[in-house]
Parts: sequence; C-alpha cells; structure tokens
Amino acid sequence: MSKPLNIDRLRKEFPILKTKINNNNLVYFDNAATTQKPIKVINALDYYYKNINSNIHRGIHSLAEIATKEFEKTRSIVKKFINAKNEEEIIFTRGTTEGINLVANCYPKKYLKENDEIIISEMEHHSNIVPWQMICKEKKLKLKVIEINKKGELDLNSFKSLITDKTKFVSLVHISNSLGTINPIKKIISICRDNDIKILIDGAQASPHININVQELDCDFYVLSAHKMYGPTGVGVMYGKSKLLNEMPPYMGGGEMIKNVTFNKTTYNDIPYKFEAGTPNIGDVIAFKEAINFINEIGKENIQNYEKDLKNYTLEKLQNIDGLKLVGDAKNRIGVFSFTIENTHYYDLGLLLDAKGIAVRTGHHCTQPIMDKFNIEGTTRMSLAIYNSIEEIDYFIESLKKIINK
Repeated sequence: MSKPLNIDRLRKEFPILKTKINNNNLVYFDNAATTQKPIKVINALDYYYKNINSNIHRGIHSLAEIATKEFEKTRSIVKKFINAKNEEEIIFTRGTTEGINLVANCYPKKYLKENDEIIISEMEHHSNIVPWQMICKEKKLKLKVIEINKKGELDLNSFKSLITDKTKFVSLVHISNSLGTINPIKKIISICRDNDIKILIDGAQASPHININVQELDCDFYVLSAHKMYGPTGVGVMYGKSKLLNEMPPYMGGGEMIKNVTFNKTTYNDIPYKFEAGTPNIGDVIAFKEAINFINEIGKENIQNYEKDLKNYTLEKLQNIDGLKLVGDAKNRIGVFSFTIENTHYYDLGLLLDAKGIAVRTGHHCTQPIMDKFNIEGTTRMSLAIYNSIEEIDYFIESLKKIINK
C-alpha cells in the first residue's frame, strides 16, 4: 500500500541538492539525462575503493573474494528488481547503449539472414536506431519504422501493417526520453508472440519510474542504465532469456568470457560471463545495488503515486502559459515535458533558466527523427524525479513566465 512521502527528508539524502547555481538554489529538472545520486550510493563507491578494491572472479585472496561477493550481490538484486527467472540472465554492460549494441551485434549473427526484417519506431533514441542500421547494412537486412501520431503515441495499426513473414525482430523504447510517452509494451509483445518475432525493450527511462517485470512482459531482451535510476554512470544491464543468450555468440573476446584458450580453438564461458569480457566497472556495479535498495525502500508504488501528482501539476501549469507549446500529448506518460516557446530559441531559454539555477536539457535529445516528425529543430525538456518538489515546479513556472514576458 502506498504512503505519503516525506519529501524534505528524502531530499536530504542527495548532497548535490544543496548546491548553489548563480547564487540560486539548484533546481534539477534534467533527470531524463541522468539522475542525482543518494549519499548511500556515493558512500558505497567510496567504501569500495578505500577498503576492498580488487579484481573479481579470478583471485583467491580475501579482497578478491569480498569484491566478487559484493559484485554478484548486485546481480542478484537486479534479478529481483526486474523479476528475471535466473541470475545468469543478467548481463552487466556500460549502459543501455552497450546493451542494445550487444544484442544488435550478436542476435542477428546467429538467427538472421539476408532480407530478414527488423522493426523500430520513429520514437527511438539514437542508441536504438544506429546499431540496427549498422547491422542491417552489414548483413543486408531491412529496417522498418513504426509511425507515431500527432500526440506522440505509437500507431499500432502502422506496426501491424509492417509485419511480414520476414519480420524477425522488434526493438522499441518502453518510455520516450523526449516525449514521456509510455508505450503499450504488453500489447506490442503479444503481437510479436503471435507472429513469432523476438523483441528487445529499451527501458532506460522506465527503470526509475514504473514497475518492470520481464517474465510478465515476456520480452526477449530488456536493457537499462544505472545512472537513470539514481546509480553510477558507466553501468547498465542487459537482460536476455537464457536460451537465447546460450545460443548467441559472444560480443567481445578477452579475459573472463572464456573456458579454455589454445591457438587452435577457444571455448566460451557460461552465461552471464560469456558476455562480460575483461575487467568490469566493479566499484560502480557494487554501488548500483544501493541505488536499487534506495528505490525499493521508497517503493515503486509510492514513487509512481508521487511522480504522478508532480506530473499532473506540472502539465496543468505548462498548458496555461501563453506562447508555450508542448511537443507530444500522450495520454499515458511520465513527467517528461518537451516544449517550445514562441520567439525564444531553446538554447537561449536553457541559458536563461540556468541563470536562475534551473537545470533543463535543450536540443534534440538524441531523437532527431522525432524533431523531424514535428518539424522542429529541438526543444527545451523538463524531466521530473522523486526528489523534485511542488515548490521547485512553482519556481520554474514563475521563472518561465518572467522570461517570456520580458
């Protein structure tokens, strides 16, 4: 059962929120780019390097064993967080981008042949476009694109019309990083199942905001980044069904991903280690579990309820500002708002807000096809997180109005 959050107490867990920007209190609304880190994450990283720094999986000395144990604890916690069936299905990467690239490189090499088709959408981040373009060029595959409507929602009829007997793979974003749209992933996966199509879900924006249950979704792959969910940068997760991971070739060669190496033949390690070549980002992976613990302690239901209130409040305020145009108006969305201001360039607006201590993102947000769809160059994007407050939103709205009315 959800309960009201003590937002003042929660904010105290984030040291950076005490920062002054241009003599103003920091108001951080760039959460879709990266979230801030609670003190327990910062302390966990600090503790690792001060007390247990060692390589993992390969040593019998005490530090190596402690580091390995803490590293693998994170794998166990991630498994529970997304409800994977087995820990071996959790592959650590550098982030969502590497997770997508891993699948885009390894899955087609095993399963796809010339003229097979891959489907993505107009809504995708560049990280879920470019890797598929590259592998399609290499293997002579065909890339198809689902259209989005004027509200910034996926057109399911467009999706269905693209499917043929050569359609073998779909890769879609769970929640848009520039529009905030929550896609009907369960419906899309059901369509894929009916047509024997494998599917990857980009969960970079979903992981801190909504519940993720990969078994219930029945997706084949799911990727996310720690830094979008209050964890360190340089760490991500690629979930894959064990049958597929066992059959796919490795992504990179090197240490850890092997069983035996000779000049005649190399045999590969079992999953997940087959896909984790070299020394990983050990300290940050260990600290990542504290970010998940932070989310779990608050509770996803509590997070969703609080962020829903923030979203609705912000949406109402933005819609009442003359000269402001929201880009995307999806019914099912999170607190990510891209907008343009009449007669004000988004870059100038970002600088003017920064002068007041307000951090927002400006530009195309690595989603140039979306900007092309709406016939704009870029937007100002405001994105909310659990530590944001009504008071911050009011200050932001007041600042926007002053800038517009100058």
